[in-house]
Amino acid sequence: MEQKNWHQWSGDELLERFGVTREQGLTQEEAARRQERYGVNELAEGQRISPWLLFLNQFKDFMMLILMGATLISGILGEYLDAVTIIAIIVLNGVLGFVQEFRAERSLRALKQLSAPHANVLREGVVRHIPAKDLVPGDIVILENGDRIPADIRWLSANSLDVEESALTGESHPVGKHAETIREADVPLGDQKNIGFMGTMITRGSGRGLVIRTGMDTEMGKIADLIQNTDTQETPLQRRLEQLGKILIYLALALTVLVVVVGILHGQPAGAMFFAGVSLAVAAIPEGLPAIVTIALALGVQRMIKRKAIVRKLPSVETLGCASVICSDKTGTLTQNKMTVTRLWLEGRSLEVTGEGYEPIGQILENKQPIDIKMDQSLRRLLQVSALCSNAEISEVDADVRGRKKPKEEPQGTHWILKGDPTEGALVVLASKMGLTPAALSTSYRREREFPFDSKRKMMSVVVTHQGGRMALVKGAPDMLLDKCAYILWEGKVVPFTGTLRSRVQAENEGMARSALRVLGLAYREVKPHESMAEEGAVESQLIFVGLAGMIDPPRREARDAIAVCRRAGIKTVMITGDHRLTAEAIATDLGILPRGGVSMSGQELAALSDEELDRRVDDTYVYSRVAPEHKLRIVKALQSKGHVVAMTGDGVNDAPAIKAADIGIAMGITGTDVSKEASSLILSDDNFSSIVAAIEEGRSIYENIRKFIRYLLASNVGEILTMFFAMLAGLPLPLLPIQILWVNLVTDGLPAMALGVDQPEKDLMEHKPRGANENIFARRLGWKILSRGLLIGLCTLAAFWLTYRVAPNDPAQLAKAQSVAFVTLVMAQLIHVFDCRSSRSIFHRNILQNRYLVLAVLSSVLLLLGVMYIEALQPIFKTVPLGTREWAISLVAAGIPTFLLGAGSVWSGRRRRNYNGPRPMATVKSTNIRA
Repeated sequence: MEQKNWHQWSGDELLERFGVTREQGLTQEEAARRQERYGVNELAEGQRISPWLLFLNQFKDFMMLILMGATLISGILGEYLDAVTIIAIIVLNGVLGFVQEFRAERSLRALKQLSAPHANVLREGVVRHIPAKDLVPGDIVILENGDRIPADIRWLSANSLDVEESALTGESHPVGKHAETIREADVPLGDQKNIGFMGTMITRGSGRGLVIRTGMDTEMGKIADLIQNTDTQETPLQRRLEQLGKILIYLALALTVLVVVVGILHGQPAGAMFFAGVSLAVAAIPEGLPAIVTIALALGVQRMIKRKAIVRKLPSVETLGCASVICSDKTGTLTQNKMTVTRLWLEGRSLEVTGEGYEPIGQILENKQPIDIKMDQSLRRLLQVSALCSNAEISEVDADVRGRKKPKEEPQGTHWILKGDPTEGALVVLASKMGLTPAALSTSYRREREFPFDSKRKMMSVVVTHQGGRMALVKGAPDMLLDKCAYILWEGKVVPFTGTLRSRVQAENEGMARSALRVLGLAYREVKPHESMAEEGAVESQLIFVGLAGMIDPPRREARDAIAVCRRAGIKTVMITGDHRLTAEAIATDLGILPRGGVSMSGQELAALSDEELDRRVDDTYVYSRVAPEHKLRIVKALQSKGHVVAMTGDGVNDAPAIKAADIGIAMGITGTDVSKEASSLILSDDNFSSIVAAIEEGRSIYENIRKFIRYLLASNVGEILTMFFAMLAGLPLPLLPIQILWVNLVTDGLPAMALGVDQPEKDLMEHKPRGANENIFARRLGWKILSRGLLIGLCTLAAFWLTYRVAPNDPAQLAKAQSVAFVTLVMAQLIHVFDCRSSRSIFHRNILQNRYLVLAVLSSVLLLLGVMYIEALQPIFKTVPLGTREWAISLVAAGIPTFLLGAGSVWSGRRRRNYNGPRPMATVKSTNIRA
């Protein structure tokens, strides 16, 4: 059967097409035949990976294989402590990777939970309660308020029917549904008002629908298919570490072989050189690198939890730090998902309403001055209609709707929730701000009758008794309501609704709509004693027009500042929403997302573009409105094709495929569906866009810390290798023994390197553009710093060895002393160099005592060094001898030269550059960026 454009068919045409009648439905036999043809009404999960296979896959990584080789070599050398340490590192990384991937595979199971478990279906003229998985195309289902729609259906009848579709379409408020035919062919999901979609929820009314699609053919099924066929992106950190691991291993092995060969050619014993070479190889390969990366990321995760961001995949923390584009859903992410009345119009006056959300605190201002409703009877009447012509309720609670206890820092008793339609809730809050709550008015006004809102009339009416009389109170779409009004409340009096006054109201309505406000008209009339109120037509006639109320889902207070920070950091924010274009553009402009000259695109325009055309336009587009799930996925992929690292935020089922496809997916913790959370890498516990900025800062800090300890580890290892290499070239004895090389590797590569992983970020961290997704780990002069510091460490260590050895070159005792001097020089050079690694410039640009963990780690390493040098029981093991004052002076001076010499050069060159370029105050730069 044709699987598209069902909204264009009339109900009778579809019944005939599916071979079913309104009164009887399908027979049981026909339903069974169709189930064999179409399958069960369930979402497929795809092929599951065995947990054991998933676990074993963690050990196929190149770095992991090399670490296993290092374990074997350490065991052969008798370095069992090193071997056990490396094994622990391998297992830790494997377990963490397994947990992350196993949790990611649960997204489709969470998607299935959105399907309705049972459904009321008409079979053989009888309404039966059956499992929803047994529904087939052609079934007629009966649905009412609170039901979840079990399949994609075409409405045959609708009675005041509203459906919550935000999880699927991104629409910020319930959508009115009807059974009328829609003739246009190309209609977005959000505008298919005669179609009900699987997994969406009925919030008001009831209806009957014909099942047109089941299982994977539904819109929800399409999302499931997108999730199954969307590859999870490898993070930039993972790519860089894999690249780094290969480079390091090949270089280390090549240099080690070279050292052994040169040593043998210069007359060193082959056996001694072999063991020295193997020790040098084990020391040169940074087997602690994966562990330190894992620890740095894990500690970053703990800090991010305090900043309202929950990390599900460790590398994603760093990935967000290099994000160049954030694609954000509007509703609930950039906005509060709380409709709020912000403007009123009555009697030719435009009034401003303050306050946000459902908290009934705020004022109504005219010319910036508060209005006293006791002195303004027209405004009082408008507020009465707002409060009484509604079924919504607001209430004050101490925990949110999910039972989450409020944080201690939040004042207790100030959290307000809505029960009912968001639009009606906004009107109730409006009246409550001025003290006219439904509860307060109920003592004077008693509801006698209600005519609910429906999509045809686009109005709601109630009849109330008041002081022995009756009144009709009406609210609705202005274009429909104005036709029912014969009078208008003007300057406190009821006057005929002339053409001139009607034109003024229509002009104001259009002006509010252009400002992206959702506009409702409010009216009333006195009901005469003899009038019958049995029909809505009698109630909704000869009305007295009162005024207009304009409302909007307001932006989050913190979002505007967060977007400005992103802009200064070189990160583009893109809004992707299912809401209407005008609303999206207004919110985006208010938040600073849509710049002057920036492009906005609708889902229909996007669908008409080829992938190549979208690639050409994606960099200039800041707002996408009325989009479908597959559109979001196309946008993410188009941005990635342009070289961007893309973060995708969202809370609905419709966001899940794009969240999974993005370099980092971010789900909302409060309003987010389980599907979006399971597909994500990061969850915001407070649904606050500003928490993303905190995550970006944390991600950048973590990556810079990883670069710091890579710089430290590699410069130290280069120093060790070059010390041995230059000694062999010069024909000198071994300056370091195998056991000393392994000890240096164990002590200096451990605690100090880990302490760098928790170093504080530099002050200008968020004033730089994001690094490129393909940036080499050695970019920004890191490779030069590693080589230059390593070269100096090697030369200075060898110089200290030679100055001591040359005193008595033929004395074995003097050789042992010279090797001890080289040992101390190498260790102290690395421990001094670790402070230099904290700054991208030099050791003089940061307070060396700021990182107390690093200070403690260095002190611990110094104490271990002194223990090896002066504890008699350890001296024979490590082949060390006590040093005198002269030897210590040589060691410390030689150890300090690499860091302080290059540091002084950096300060001098920096001053020279500033003198050449002239002063450039940082404050001026910041203010320019903000204005931009």
